[in-house]
Amino acid sequence: MPPDSSAPQPEFSLPARLAALPYFSALSPADVTDLAGRAVLRRFTAGEMLFVQDEPSAGLWIVEAGRVKIFRLSPGGREYVLRLPGPGDSFNDIPALDGGPNAASAVALTDTVAWVLPSAILRAELERRPELALTALSILTARIRDLVQQAEDLALYSVPARLARFLLRQLDERTADDPVITRATIAAHLATTPETVSRALRMLEEIGAIRFDRQHIIILREDLLRSIALE
Repeated sequence: MPPDSSAPQPEFSLPARLAALPYFSALSPADVTDLAGRAVLRRFTAGEMLFVQDEPSAGLWIVEAGRVKIFRLSPGGREYVLRLPGPGDSFNDIPALDGGPNAASAVALTDTVAWVLPSAILRAELERRPELALTALSILTARIRDLVQQAEDLALYSVPARLARFLLRQLDERTADDPVITRATIAAHLATTPETVSRALRMLEEIGAIRFDRQHIIILREDLLRSIALE
């Protein structure tokens, strides 16, 4: 569902966003402000790589503006899209915490502004504050649950059901400056082909769950999508 581009967008505040992340919820406002002051601002044009899988991790990323595609490539070059983080979202948590290489690659879908909290700073803060380390453990557990859910979706649900779930997630995640997410990107996220996604989209349109406005997908019947998402 395309957002209302005329609605005012809230001003981004890195300290406020860090404070909202579970990692740092126990920190005082002064500590969060100090942490934000050590983050590095990065800017990317659409199509530019933020980082590449298996290379050293720069740290924890937080998107200020734009949208990013997180993906992995198989040895044969097939792409699987893991996430599409947008404004306010953080990503690359695991490499930032364990000091290992990037677990995936990231490319800017639009012109993107993002902040990087270096791994060394994040790890030092967790070592200094055991309560933050326990919070990090719960967050990583949630990440594992998400991966298990993705694996279940791929193994047990039809493409229309997986597509319905994808579209429902976009209701909460889209912003005014979002790009049009292509069928190829959706297909890479659902582990199928663009042609199969096109057939599933036509089926959803025929039953009145969605319609197309230029290249945007408009959700008309959220209840229908939720029903299909369970099939």
